[in-house]
Amino acid sequence: MTSNFVSHFKALDQLLYETRQYWQLLAFDHLCTPWPELDDYLTQLSDVNLNALDMDQSALQRALANYIPQLNEIAKLIEVDTLKPQRPTLPFWLSNGIKGRKVNQLQDFVGALNEHSLPVLEWCAGKGHLGRIMAFTGVPHVDSVELQAHLCAQGAESAQQQHLSMTFHCADILQDPVEQYFRPQQHAVALHACGKLHQNFMSEASKAGCEKISLSPCCYHLFTPAQYEPMSDAAKQSLLKLTHNDMKLALQETVTAPTRVGKVRKKEVLWRLAFDALRREITHSDKYVSVPSVNKAIFSGEFDEFCHWAANQKGISLPEDIDYGAYLEVARQRQQITERIEFVRHAFRRAIELWLVLDRVLYLQAAGYDVTLKQFCEKSLTPRNLLIQAVKR
Repeated sequence: MTSNFVSHFKALDQLLYETRQYWQLLAFDHLCTPWPELDDYLTQLSDVNLNALDMDQSALQRALANYIPQLNEIAKLIEVDTLKPQRPTLPFWLSNGIKGRKVNQLQDFVGALNEHSLPVLEWCAGKGHLGRIMAFTGVPHVDSVELQAHLCAQGAESAQQQHLSMTFHCADILQDPVEQYFRPQQHAVALHACGKLHQNFMSEASKAGCEKISLSPCCYHLFTPAQYEPMSDAAKQSLLKLTHNDMKLALQETVTAPTRVGKVRKKEVLWRLAFDALRREITHSDKYVSVPSVNKAIFSGEFDEFCHWAANQKGISLPEDIDYGAYLEVARQRQQITERIEFVRHAFRRAIELWLVLDRVLYLQAAGYDVTLKQFCEKSLTPRNLLIQAVKR
C-alpha cells in the first residue's frame, strides 16, 4: 500500500513537472497566450464551448490532449474511488439551519467515517454541525475546537438543547497550545479545515498517536508561507516548487457556486484588467500589478469609482479626462485571452490538488498509520471531496 501511494505520487509529480509551463503562471501577466502551439485552437474556441468544457474536467483534458500529450495520462492518475456511504437519517431539528448541499456533505462524511465507539475530536468546528451529527449517530462524546467564541456559544447551546454529548473549546489553533485536546483513544476529524489549520491538526493528531485520523483538506494556501513547504519525504524531493497561486488553482472548480457569484467574478476580472490597462499607460509599465481584494459590493457601482479606489491603493493620481469606456473595451479583448489561459490551466487543477493530498497521505503513513484515500461524496456536492482516513498501525 505504501509503495502504491509513493509510485502514484511520483507519476503525478513527473507529469506536473513536465507540463508546468501550461499551469504554473499568472494569466494576468500575459497580453497574449504564451503557447504558440495552442493559439489556433484557443482562438477559434467560442465562449460557449469554452464554458461547457470548463465544467467537464474529462472533456477539457481530452480536448487539450491533442496539443499536450501528457493529458492522455492524467485521467487515470487523478482517478480516486468514490465511497457510497449510508447517509444517516437526520431529524428536522438536527439539520435545521444547515444550508443547502452542506447537509448532504455532512451526512456523506459521517457515513464514510462510520464511527460509533471512539470519542471524537472535531477540529475547526464552527457551530459543531459535524460533531452534533456524530454525537446523534452514536459516538460516546465529541470535543469541538473552534476559534470564534460566539460560534462555540451557539454550538454549545444547540448541543445542550438537543441533549448531545459535546464539549466546546475556544482556541486559536495557530497560536495557542492545542496538544491537550488530542488523545490516543480518539478519532480526530476535520472537514474542510484550511491550509495550516489542517496541517497542524495532522501533526498534533499523529504526535498524540490518535487511533484514527480523518480529514478532507481545503484551501491549501491559507495561513502558509508563499512557497509551499512539503510534508512528506517524497514531496520534499520533488523538483516542483508550488506557490500560493498554484495551490489556488486546485480550488478553481465552482460546481457549487451560484450563477450570480460567477457573473460578479467575471465583472471583477474585467474591471481589474481595464484598470491594469489604464495603470500601464499612466505609469509606462508593461508588468501586471495586482490590486488588493475588496468587498464585492464595489462591483455593483460604477467602473470609474473602482478606478479611483484602485489608483488610491497603488498611490497613483488619475488624470481628469479619462475615456473609461475605451479601457473597458481593451479589457474585454484581453479578458478573452485571460479566460483561455485559465482554461488551459484548469486541465491541471485536480492533479495539483491530488499531489497536495498525496503529500498528506504519505506524511501520515510515515507517522505510523495505515491510510486510505477516497472521495466521500459526489463532486456536485463539493469539489473538495477527497477523504484521507488513517488508522494507527
